[in-house]
Amino acid sequence: MSKSSSNSPGGSLKKAERFSSSGFILAAIGSSVGLGNMWKFPYITGEHGGAAFFLLFIVCLIVVGLPVLLAEMTIGRGGRGNAATSLFNLTGNKYWKWFGALSVLTAFLIMSYYAVVAGWTFQYTLDSLTGGLSHKGMDYEAHFNDFAGGLMPVFWQAVVMLICGYVVARGISGGIEKFNKILIPGFLIILLVLMARSLTLPGAAEGVEFFLKPDFAKLDSESVLVALGHAFFSLSLGMGCMLTYGSYVKKEQSLGKATIAIGIGDLGYAFIAGLIIFPTVFSYGLQPDKGVGLAFMALPAAFSQMPFGAFFGGLFFILLAIAALTSAVSILEVPVAFAMTQWKWSRRKAASIVASVCFVLGIPAALSVTGSLSGFLIFGKTVFDWFDFSTAYLLMPIGGLVVTLFTGYAWKRAGEEAGLAGFWYRAWMVALRYVAPLLILVVLLYSLFVKPV
Repeated sequence: MSKSSSNSPGGSLKKAERFSSSGFILAAIGSSVGLGNMWKFPYITGEHGGAAFFLLFIVCLIVVGLPVLLAEMTIGRGGRGNAATSLFNLTGNKYWKWFGALSVLTAFLIMSYYAVVAGWTFQYTLDSLTGGLSHKGMDYEAHFNDFAGGLMPVFWQAVVMLICGYVVARGISGGIEKFNKILIPGFLIILLVLMARSLTLPGAAEGVEFFLKPDFAKLDSESVLVALGHAFFSLSLGMGCMLTYGSYVKKEQSLGKATIAIGIGDLGYAFIAGLIIFPTVFSYGLQPDKGVGLAFMALPAAFSQMPFGAFFGGLFFILLAIAALTSAVSILEVPVAFAMTQWKWSRRKAASIVASVCFVLGIPAALSVTGSLSGFLIFGKTVFDWFDFSTAYLLMPIGGLVVTLFTGYAWKRAGEEAGLAGFWYRAWMVALRYVAPLLILVVLLYSLFVKPV
């Protein structure tokens, strides 16, 4: 038997805290389908040549993303603890607990600045639906800079924290599962409505061709590393989310099938996002490589020229808000689960305190984009950029490396817990012992020494 009993010294989560089978799939898809798919994926695809990059991303998702995803969920269900204690529960080795704690720190830091970006989507939803983004000759870059330079981002950051704290405080079945069962189907409906609108715009075919017709000459070594990094980021790996969610999965649920379902869901949403954004961008003569400003600067300009643009723009930003919230809830759950077992806090107390501390820590990030702290630079980076760099380019790859090495070498019964044997178990071990660690290490070294961004 694995060391995952309720009296394990590593600390386990309450037995009653369990997802239903469908609830787990929806919650996991909600975690993976965040701003990574709806905001980051389109602009990095635009920067790296469209269809060829999309195919490269699919390969990276299969080769690296899904094996690590299965490993995280397997550790969580086997250890029945939080992101730190599950590793200890399975081995009895206290050093693994400290390695696992890195994921808790990563999620805590990500939540602190992710809520800032999520708050932007709330403001833009309001601006779009009220016609505030439809003024003729409007300078959308100046509009964003003016908004980000004020105190409204802090207000919306607080709103995001309150919503996420409330959902997490209500528990797994009554909070996180119910939240995702309501939002994810609505998310899909809005996606399909926007896709239908985008594909019927004049000139949309050029955008579809850019997204679906590969030109491999546009790929380079950097494209490969970006695709690898995004395969990791889009599945919420390396930050303890899937490991923590895995601890709430019932024993009879197939983790292999769940991994495939989550991967298909993540890829499907990214695909539809591309069919929304690129036809819209090309239809209105915009450039697909606008970077981080694609969603908040370029697309509002397109919606302002579209019939019923305020409505469709509002739908788009509602879409971004839902994506942000479902991911943010899963990120907040990681440090909350840790606080519950580490300090024996109630779920409500843990959610309240962790959300409050994340909010306070995130205020400097909110004010550093174009606000009063934007001139405060540390080695050339703002506070917001440091949050992003340290988590996405350092801590998440390290967390993923820990997961692969733990599952591939330290935990001998991983295959039994994952329900794998024979060829599939051997293929999984090859991916975790050799392929994924090597590629993750390359991404980490590239981020540190070649192109720290």
